[in-house]
Amino acid sequence: MSLDITPLVPKGQQSIQSYGDGGFHITNIQYTGSLIVFTDRCVSWNCISVNEIDFNSLLPVREHETKSEILIIGCGKTFTRPPEELISSFKGCGIAVEWMATDAACRTYNVLALEGRVVAAALLAV
Repeated sequence: MSLDITPLVPKGQQSIQSYGDGGFHITNIQYTGSLIVFTDRCVSWNCISVNEIDFNSLLPVREHETKSEILIIGCGKTFTRPPEELISSFKGCGIAVEWMATDAACRTYNVLALEGRVVAAALLAV
């Protein structure tokens, strides 16, 4: 006997299905390059390296009509320390930042989105 444990993703909610080769496969659509993923849509993100991630580059997160509780930042193939200024700036906006490698960020986004959390993920392509 086998059990299907594939989670049911609500209609219209973004789910990250795979990543790599310079892009992402999200809700049956292939994207090239870095992205900001919201639960309702994806937007292109012009950052190509961890050194470009700053408060200004993440303006779409602050301008999204639904304020995220959590912003997950995928900083590339390997973990680097997040800029404290970035963390404190988002904290001042009422948004918690979780900084991790892109692979972990993809998995974490999916879990939090399925839990019904208001989450966004800024993901550097790997």
